[in-house]
Amino acid sequence: MNALPALRPVLAFPPELLLRAQGIRVVFLDVDGVLTDGGLYFGESGETLKRFHTLDGHGIKLLQRAGIGVAVVTGRDSAALRARLGALGVVHARFGTEDKRPAAEEILAELGLDWSSAAAMGDDWPDLPMLRRAALACAPPTAHAEVLAVAHHVSTRLPGQGAVRDLCDLLLVASGAYARELEVAAR
Repeated sequence: MNALPALRPVLAFPPELLLRAQGIRVVFLDVDGVLTDGGLYFGESGETLKRFHTLDGHGIKLLQRAGIGVAVVTGRDSAALRARLGALGVVHARFGTEDKRPAAEEILAELGLDWSSAAAMGDDWPDLPMLRRAALACAPPTAHAEVLAVAHHVSTRLPGQGAVRDLCDLLLVASGAYARELEVAAR
């Protein structure tokens, strides 16, 4: 029986971006417009419905396996969101907060970290305080112009359709975990 050849990663990021991404220990994510497409869906009874992408979810799990924490800071709250975060094992989350900086700083303190080891992905003005302080600021391509202006990296993937996975892959490559995880997955 012939052994399969090693799988070579095809992803590549600019060296300056990889340097900026090294040493990231936690990622702050917004939800609407980042983990979702930004649309607000309400059922007949007024319940909130959310659509999440499995690429993003798998990227979050890969980050956690690589020892990079994932935290969610969002202005909304819903049972659907809490269920998805629970399924992904995301334990650091703040819901219903418009003032995201103090919420993120509370999480940083819990983790014994500071902004120099944090990345953030957001799409609108409430995310700017986190993005401006994070060592690595990221946005989906549909983000507001002011967010795009401060982002170090703008994903080519749409929100709720792999934008978060793009960030996860960047961090995995920068940390050296990407090739190892790819090889494990390809066995």
